[in-house]
Amino acid sequence: MDDRTSPITLSTAELRAVAAFAVACAEPALPIVERARPGDRRPHAAIEAARTFATGGRRVAAIRDAAWAAHRAYREARDAGALAAAEAARAAVAAASAPFLHPLAKATQVLHILGAAGHAAYAHELDGGTASIEAARVLAGPVVISVLTRYPPAPPGRGRAGEIVRSLDTALRRP
Repeated sequence: MDDRTSPITLSTAELRAVAAFAVACAEPALPIVERARPGDRRPHAAIEAARTFATGGRRVAAIRDAAWAAHRAYREARDAGALAAAEAARAAVAAASAPFLHPLAKATQVLHILGAAGHAAYAHELDGGTASIEAARVLAGPVVISVLTRYPPAPPGRGRAGEIVRSLDTALRRP
């Protein structure tokens, strides 16, 4: 695995595009959380915080706070055995983490770009659907792909969601 730490130049517009992509990937999984954990608005709030940044808001601590709250929702859903809802909440965490993509060429940063897509696809799979990367592949426009290809390929591990992220990563890097 190539784990260089050379700096990557990222513009605010590129970070906004990555965040918008993450929001678009994570949002369709929210109904899974709603069915299993009605009234838990933390994943929604995380996605809304990311959307605010993506549409011109500032990259503020409130986005990280929303991500941490959604992470607590993930853990509570997981501990309650609501695995599909847990993965949907993780997609929201990943969406709220996207604005904080680090400009270092480390494979782990690919999770800030593609994590929302991977966790949302896994949530749908656990909910009885299929873990398709096709929708995310279509949503990833040229700016997201340009940012992605500045980083090394996605790292190994991270279970089924990691497998999905690596499949999407490979698909997006193909000409």
